[in-house]
Amino acid sequence: MFLGAGKMATAIAGGLVKNGVFDTTELSGFDPFPAAAAAFSGATGVVCRSEDPGSLVEEAECVLLAVKPQVLADAVRPLSSLLGEKLIVSIVAGVPISRIVKMTGSRRVVRVMPNTPALVGCGAAAYSGSEEATEADLAFAGKIFSAVGIAMATEERYLDAVTAVSGSGPAYVFEFIQALADGGVATGLSRDMATRLAVQTVLGAAEMVRSTGLHPTVLKDQVTSPAGTTIRALEVLESHAFAGTVIAAVRACAARSEELGRS
Repeated sequence: MFLGAGKMATAIAGGLVKNGVFDTTELSGFDPFPAAAAAFSGATGVVCRSEDPGSLVEEAECVLLAVKPQVLADAVRPLSSLLGEKLIVSIVAGVPISRIVKMTGSRRVVRVMPNTPALVGCGAAAYSGSEEATEADLAFAGKIFSAVGIAMATEERYLDAVTAVSGSGPAYVFEFIQALADGGVATGLSRDMATRLAVQTVLGAAEMVRSTGLHPTVLKDQVTSPAGTTIRALEVLESHAFAGTVIAAVRACAARSEELGRS
């Protein structure tokens, strides 16, 4: 049962149905906004209501929390007497397992850090369980998020780093694609052509790393001829501390995630 029916919940439910992990009759959703509930149902074929969440929770074996952190307490408070015996899977950003246990009364909690490419079936998620979450609970969470990308188990203390690499990472990649396309425009390409080439280049390069299993440095060297065009460009990136800047950005993001988790 999905508590919250926004874009991420819709993507996850849609992936579960599309990949045959669950039938539409095995899933349900709730969102207090009728328009959101209707959009969820329309996109996934899963029944989603905007009233009486209690009956849905009673019937569910697992409740997936997919609401914004600032409304989580209000969302679960009326259901707290029903949640204690359920497996709770949470994608609520920045809320630690200990707080979810306290709010829901359930000791079987799996906290997940997904990312927005799940919306197109290319997500990257990492998850961690409470002390009393079973191996079956963790495997269940892994099955859910593998339906919309890849999913990896980790310790909760690493979820801030996961946030910094994959959770916020798409924004860094979007920024790079924009800059690469801008460079193309600056050297005479049309905006459309530059953007299409930049997007396909990033997509293709990522697929090469994924499919070959080779280290990025090895693949980079395959593109880089002695005294050629690529090494000249890489020299400029190095002179502007490209790698160091990205590392610093990831560290800053992780630190902010940790800070928000304490607040």
